[in-house]
Amino acid sequence: MDSSTSTSDENYELGYQPSPSSVDQTDQSLTDTTSCSILSADSFAYCRTYSEASAFSEHTDSFSEMASPSWRGLKSPARAALSRLGMRQHKHGMDEEVMDLELELMKERFSKLLLGEDMSGSGKGVCTAVTISNAITNLYASVFGQHQRLEPLHPEKKLMWKREMNCLLSVCDYIVEFSPTLQTLKDGTTLEVMTSRPRSDIYINLPALRKLDAMLLDILDSFQVTEFWYAEQGSMSGNSSTRSGSFRRIVVQPQPQRKEEKWWLPVPCVSPDGLSEKCKKHLQQKRDCAYQIHKAAMAINSAILAEMQIPESYMASLPKSGKASVGDTIYRYMYSAEKFSPDHLLDSLNISSEHEALELADKVEASMYTWRRKMCMTHSKSSWDMVKDLMSDVDRTDKNHVLAERAETLLFCLKQRYPELSQTTLDTSKIQYNKDVGQAVLESYSRVLEGLAFNIVAWIEDVLFVDKTMKHLE
Repeated sequence: MDSSTSTSDENYELGYQPSPSSVDQTDQSLTDTTSCSILSADSFAYCRTYSEASAFSEHTDSFSEMASPSWRGLKSPARAALSRLGMRQHKHGMDEEVMDLELELMKERFSKLLLGEDMSGSGKGVCTAVTISNAITNLYASVFGQHQRLEPLHPEKKLMWKREMNCLLSVCDYIVEFSPTLQTLKDGTTLEVMTSRPRSDIYINLPALRKLDAMLLDILDSFQVTEFWYAEQGSMSGNSSTRSGSFRRIVVQPQPQRKEEKWWLPVPCVSPDGLSEKCKKHLQQKRDCAYQIHKAAMAINSAILAEMQIPESYMASLPKSGKASVGDTIYRYMYSAEKFSPDHLLDSLNISSEHEALELADKVEASMYTWRRKMCMTHSKSSWDMVKDLMSDVDRTDKNHVLAERAETLLFCLKQRYPELSQTTLDTSKIQYNKDVGQAVLESYSRVLEGLAFNIVAWIEDVLFVDKTMKHLE
């Protein structure tokens, strides 16, 4: 009995609690008691599905093999973090300072999520969805903001990215939906029961984003030994870590222009003989891979944004007239042309910069929703009359319906022509006022991965451009 009591006290000092069953069953051996206390439901209060990227699980493979997902609960993450850190210290003699540092990090993250970034605690903070979105964006800036070269991510930064992203993504483990499934009893009776499963958008997109994340880190790791190097061109800007502007901004430009616009970036250098064919082939393969990852992340991000609800504040700010929004020239072409050609219209506008393209996208999008709102007001008779009108041929020739359809086509072609376009006012408004936590996680995660993939493509293009320039100088 004394041995069991001393073992229990030791367990409390290490940060985990024995389950009631392990306390009551005093006739068990010391090994059994310790094992039960480690794997009890209380100890794994904030446990996630174990993986290589799980927070605080790098050195607990033996425990993760025995752990079951059924022990996942919704208790204090600080206690769970302390439990895991205690196990690691018990097994590997982990330094107490490192343990306290990671524990404080978990406390800080959890506190900010609860307070909604309002440190006064007065309840004026933002909603949980916006808090998590900001946390993922800020984590990306902290880890990758100063990483501006084709080289592996620093081990500490890489560990920080995996650990904290795993913590932020853990909320998706508990966002579920119920679906009917058939269950057969022992006597052969078939019953229909409701079972929970991950929400469909999270079930489809989150594993894909995790895979894209791992692939991007692998691309950076592949540049451990290279035939090129970097030279600092100028002093670092104080705001260079956040890199203002869109992730999709065009970076692949002639070198003189690059020096003017990206003067703070390190310049890639190659030997006078240039890169070998093997190195160039490797660069091209990784560029193509990163480009495909960029397209996939952008597609996921666009799909999530399309599913988000349009804020009432945006609808209230729409102009009363779609014509006033797009201007007389665009309106006349959209309204009078028998066969509307958005490409011909874009060619005639002579858009010279990304700023002009983004401004046009905002105007076209606003006019599109203005005309749709007018169309709904026109048909606000009765529910059945509205359905009949919307299904009739007359509705398809309605002025507002035609203009809204053409505005949507023009906006689509504009985004296709300028894939580097920043987020529109509507997209920004959706992110700001979104309250769906699952959508906030998927949107912010896909957005930062899109940015990292685009930067990798740009860095590779810079190296290939320098190599091509060196050959022209020969």
